[in-house]
Amino acid sequence: MREQEAMKVGKRIAWIAVLVACGLGRVAMAAETATPEEVISKVRAAASFLHNKGTSGYADFNNRDSNWVWKDSYVFVYDCRQDRMIAHPMRPDLVGKPIMQITDNSGKYIFKELCKAGNQAHGGWVEYAWSKPGAGALSRKISYALAADISFASGIQVSAGVYDELMTIPQLDAVLKKMSDPSRYQAL
Repeated sequence: MREQEAMKVGKRIAWIAVLVACGLGRVAMAAETATPEEVISKVRAAASFLHNKGTSGYADFNNRDSNWVWKDSYVFVYDCRQDRMIAHPMRPDLVGKPIMQITDNSGKYIFKELCKAGNQAHGGWVEYAWSKPGAGALSRKISYALAADISFASGIQVSAGVYDELMTIPQLDAVLKKMSDPSRYQAL
């Protein structure tokens, strides 16, 4: 009888361990998701980096092991005027290729929209379908685009995004507005 009770207790402990592990796994995965604040900060840092370094800084954005790749996000650089991808750490096959004709599965011209958003005073957000690193399937991605002021190069923009099914563009615009006001966001 004691053996049966011990087995039942052992099974309960095993199930509890499995449930805890699954719960902790979800928490760990959630912690590995880029936030809108991180995306805005990284994109602004990338634009500043390129402003200071110039076109010689492009190569830094092609490296998967660089500071421009974090959690489930990454910064990519493109030229809206010359219609080409300049740097992309996850899709090196796109580098040097035309970008304006790239659409998502709903037919949205991703880079036409990114170029339009990036030309706004503080940049802007664009929603589209894109494959999430490591997921292998298309996910909803919302990228923040910002023009980069580089000597002797016009039309350069930098972007990074969040993979999220629930955030709305107005919510992300509110984060951007907050982070663009130094009195409300002291990190600037």
